[in-house]
Amino acid sequence: MKTVYHKADSRGHADHGWLNSYHTFSFANYQNPERTHFGVLRVLNDDTVSQGMGFGTHPHKDMEIISIPLEGDLEHKDSMGTTAVIKKGEIQVMSAGTGIMHSEYNKNKDEAVKFLQIWVFPREVGVEPRYDQKSIVEGEKINGFQQILSPNKNDDGVWIHQDAWFNLANFTKGNGKNYMLNKKGNGVYVFVLKGSAKVGDRILNERDGLGIWDTQSFNIEAVEDAEILLMEVPMELPSYLK
Repeated sequence: MKTVYHKADSRGHADHGWLNSYHTFSFANYQNPERTHFGVLRVLNDDTVSQGMGFGTHPHKDMEIISIPLEGDLEHKDSMGTTAVIKKGEIQVMSAGTGIMHSEYNKNKDEAVKFLQIWVFPREVGVEPRYDQKSIVEGEKINGFQQILSPNKNDDGVWIHQDAWFNLANFTKGNGKNYMLNKKGNGVYVFVLKGSAKVGDRILNERDGLGIWDTQSFNIEAVEDAEILLMEVPMELPSYLK
């Protein structure tokens, strides 16, 4: 089993006043040649957007973009005619494909919104743009893995154009479980949202990340009550990026 450890305070940081963002991987003005991606996981941004503020209309192309609100409400508008609000307990996916314009704003005037912005390279370029969002509260599991994203349209959660599986794990102190990878050649990026957990022989605290690959499984155990996001992705980049 191979691993790469990213401590929370080692992430890139940008404070724009209206936006406070932490970058696990190179993004915008934060460029670290040793942290450009984890397999096809290209972006993991931990964003806080001030009251009534947001990202103006901007383009995307050939990327799977996932948003997971942690606090507050985020309003989305795009060139496909979609207007939607996502909040904690939901997940949003947008396949940019051949090209799309969108904006994201903090819906509320009295509280900040916190969300994860995640980009994944698709297995192929030029797909038809699409948007989807789903509630993930109903399937919430304690001391187990809750699948919130997969490559399959009929599975739990949303789907993307990539052989990736995302799971949320909510473990109470002292509890844990073995994670079995879904596909050979994949790796898992473990990101602790709250609390702390032991992953393999490494203790991870809030907002720490650990990439794991060249293994079929690994164990997670909560050191204290913990909320964890597991992002399983192919480690080999698609041919169009080579």
